[in-house]
Amino acid sequence: MDEEHQDSAQKSSHTCPLALAEVVSALCLTATRIIGAFRRKNLEMPLPSRAAVIDIIESLRSVIFPGFFGNPELFEDNICFHVGSTLDHIRRELRDQIKRGLCFACDDKAEDCTFCTTKASDAANSFMEKLPHIQRILMTDVQAAYEGDPAARSPDEAIFCYPGILAITNYRIAHELFKLNVPLIPRIITEHAHSITGIDIHPGATIDESFFIDHGTGVVIGETCEIGKKVRIYQGVTLGAKSFPLDKDGKPIKGIKRHPIVEDEAVIYSGATILGRITIGRGSSIGGNVWLTSSVPPGSLITQAGMKKESFDNGAGI
Repeated sequence: MDEEHQDSAQKSSHTCPLALAEVVSALCLTATRIIGAFRRKNLEMPLPSRAAVIDIIESLRSVIFPGFFGNPELFEDNICFHVGSTLDHIRRELRDQIKRGLCFACDDKAEDCTFCTTKASDAANSFMEKLPHIQRILMTDVQAAYEGDPAARSPDEAIFCYPGILAITNYRIAHELFKLNVPLIPRIITEHAHSITGIDIHPGATIDESFFIDHGTGVVIGETCEIGKKVRIYQGVTLGAKSFPLDKDGKPIKGIKRHPIVEDEAVIYSGATILGRITIGRGSSIGGNVWLTSSVPPGSLITQAGMKKESFDNGAGI
């Protein structure tokens, strides 16, 4: 190495630790402010683990659809052992993650918060009791996917392969936890599905049985949406809010019902944007790329102005 490069290397070796120390100090100072501004008061309890929550979801998938996910070697003589063992693991892990979520928002600074411990146990038990209901309603979603898509060869294919079924499964699990007022974890569950499928369903939305999302990419369903039975939507559909009312300080007011109501047996085709607390009447068809901010009565056919003579029949053109 020539003298010039040797001097440069020596100079670099002397300056890097100093620069790194400054970066560490700056980040730690900001981190302290972030923790003080955004994190909960009880810093002794760790935040929920995304990895652990995702593991719980995958385990739940293996008991809701046994033989499809997790252990494929399941038969009549061993399935009950698999389900029982898996549920015992899920209950313990879920209880711990729920407690972490509760402590995130808890005002009690104690390391062992009895209130959060008890509430986490009660929430985990209540959720476990809902699993038969979740399984039943998911089977109606699977059947709707099979019946609603001519390309589906069997309901098994919908369970194994369809992003809509994956997203709806995560949503239905998250929704039950959301109703139990569990913080953070429902959003982790639905956002995990969002990252995989491109389907964004808020866990607070209310969705009845036999729900089918075909293709799915780009679908957005807002927090206060209410969706009836046998509703079918396609890729790129947005069920969103038209505006966000502000309080006297200019901040969005929380808890207002601001998303659409979609009644039974409605069909919403690709790219449609439906905004605000409006109602899509029973059995209506909303055509592709329609922008809708007003309610429509039952049986309506809403299309773009240039396509009024076109009709949509059982997925035509999709």
